Amino acid sequence: MSTAPEPPPLLPIPRWEDAAIAVAAPGAGAGNWVGAPSVVLADGVYHAAYRLRAPLGHGRGLATVLARSTDGIRFTEVARVTKERFGAESLERPALVRTPEGRWRLYVSCATPGSKHWWVDVLEADAPEELAEAPRRTVLPGDERHAVKDPVIVIEGGRWHLWASVHPLDVPEHEDRMTTEYYTSTDGLAWRHEGTALGPREGRWDARGVRISAVFRVDGRWAATYDGRATAAENWEERTGLAYATGTPGVFTAQGHEPVAESPHAGHGLRYLSVVPQVAGGYRLYYEGTREDGAHELRTELLLPPVRSADRRPAAAV
Repeated sequence: MSTAPEPPPLLPIPRWEDAAIAVAAPGAGAGNWVGAPSVVLADGVYHAAYRLRAPLGHGRGLATVLARSTDGIRFTEVARVTKERFGAESLERPALVRTPEGRWRLYVSCATPGSKHWWVDVLEADAPEELAEAPRRTVLPGDERHAVKDPVIVIEGGRWHLWASVHPLDVPEHEDRMTTEYYTSTDGLAWRHEGTALGPREGRWDARGVRISAVFRVDGRWAATYDGRATAAENWEERTGLAYATGTPGVFTAQGHEPVAESPHAGHGLRYLSVVPQVAGGYRLYYEGTREDGAHELRTELLLPPVRSADRRPAAAV
């Protein structure tokens, strides 16, 4: 008797058409964005941090919103931190983390006024709604030659791992170039730079820059999704790629010749994927996507493991 092969591992790849809108765009047209999400599932509740942005000349990244949901789709705002709180010109993707001690941290990407430089601050409190009033501390300052932002954090085996997008500032008007750099820490506050985790590929769809958006386990192996762009013109409209870990800790190799997910609308932006593993298996995904009028909305999908039975029905979505 022959045995049907088991389905391949479920990968957290967005499908777009299966998604629900978790948070609507703040306005119509290009530059009105909500997204860059970081989502944590704790004690049956989804806790989200996401960025609100206005067009250039109208404020850019205005605030990071903290919200919660019991179903993963409908969120209620519980707190908000504005760019003025950090003395920043703009805010970008945050990282929301629950520490092993049960406290909460919000890592915030901050733009230095009048420059292309970025740095990362952290707030810490007993509950997400208390983060807005927590004292801030700089943990990734960058320097005169590098902007650092958009942290992705994983805690495993008592060690903290961080992947951040780093932009070289050595060539004026080319600061959109980016690599993903890898850092480690014992406490999530003092970070050690370990090297480049993922770099652009010359002549490919991700030749201009790459930014790891999520890191997760697939059959015991580290994998990552990342945002990529081929040209400076694609800045803000990155698409999503897939990468697998190499033999070097924290380092990844990009897979394939094309993105694995994009918006069907002009610009095709589908970026800042946040992957939330589910207790019963599968993932809930959150990402920022370009809609038809050019605005960006925060979308979510539920991916369930394939049915391991004779009918082999496909994975369910939202």
